[in-house]
Amino acid sequence: MPLLNVKRFAFAAAALGLSAALAAAAPRPAPAPPTVEGMWEQLEDNGKVGSWFYIYERDGVYEGKIVKMFLKPGENPNPLCVRCTGDQKNLPTLGLTLIKGMQKKGRSYENGTILDPRDGSVYNARMELSSDGQKLVVRGYLGIELFGQSQTWRRLPDSTLAEVTGTLRPEAGSPKAVPQAQNGKPPIKR
Repeated sequence: MPLLNVKRFAFAAAALGLSAALAAAAPRPAPAPPTVEGMWEQLEDNGKVGSWFYIYERDGVYEGKIVKMFLKPGENPNPLCVRCTGDQKNLPTLGLTLIKGMQKKGRSYENGTILDPRDGSVYNARMELSSDGQKLVVRGYLGIELFGQSQTWRRLPDSTLAEVTGTLRPEAGSPKAVPQAQNGKPPIKR
């Protein structure tokens, strides 16, 4: 009898070894390519943080909201988009959808627009995601891309979502329901 148990144990060990080898050799699904969705930090020309944006996909196109502002001393803590037109006129800048209509084409996002809430201007826009998904070149332009300006934004960790709760998701309601600016809180220094 003991010899029979040894044979069973040897057979079970061989079967486990074979299944482990097959599992290791099985093709693994390729990792998903990076996407523009998530939190982004927009830098001013002087290298200081200007705003945080949340970019998301809705109905096959990509949009982006301003979800945190880093105001300079003396700036209005609750700015409104007084020069905007249409349904965004006089809405709080914080929570405003500034990026609209972007269509994904590989790592490029094209055929969209970007709003400058300072003067209400709407520009054609395009975005290009880096291969590692950590940088995003955002270009606003008039007519042709030659007549435009680019900024490089940096991806923020997912943990920053907790800092802007209520201003993010498109299903959170209209921009009027978005909390106001940081109400006197000093901006985070970077």
